[in-house]
Amino acid sequence: MTVRIDATDRKILAELQRDAGQSLDEIARQVGSSKTPVWNRIRKLREAGVIGQQTVVLDAEALGFEACFFVLIRTSEHEAEWQAKFLKALRDRPEVQEAHRLAGDIDYILKVRVQNARAYDVFYQALISEVKVHNVTALLSMEEIKSTTMLPLDG
Repeated sequence: MTVRIDATDRKILAELQRDAGQSLDEIARQVGSSKTPVWNRIRKLREAGVIGQQTVVLDAEALGFEACFFVLIRTSEHEAEWQAKFLKALRDRPEVQEAHRLAGDIDYILKVRVQNARAYDVFYQALISEVKVHNVTALLSMEEIKSTTMLPLDG
């Protein structure tokens, strides 16, 4: 389903990105509309797949997940069977917050959130025992400078 997104839809989406827990009345007030038209627009955007799963953002460090590693993976395997096994291994591990297949020298990059370096090593050992990889480089993030799920809807 293709949906046309106008300025009001963008304002609604911006408000939902800012705080999806706010009331429908508050969203309507922020975008200069009333509750029913805003609800109808949100429903239309959900049905079109523009709005996906709604969640909450947790503070990883407050919950003891103090280490964030970016893991660069090179592989010499590119067969469908290997890829399926690799993707399953990633999906089965909650420590993997993001996984991207890349163009260039590195095949994949993972964002892995764990309690500490020892927990990362447990993750690493489990991963390489399940799937063959050519080279793995782990980079520890010393400081998270910016992290957002918000898209730039202004333009």
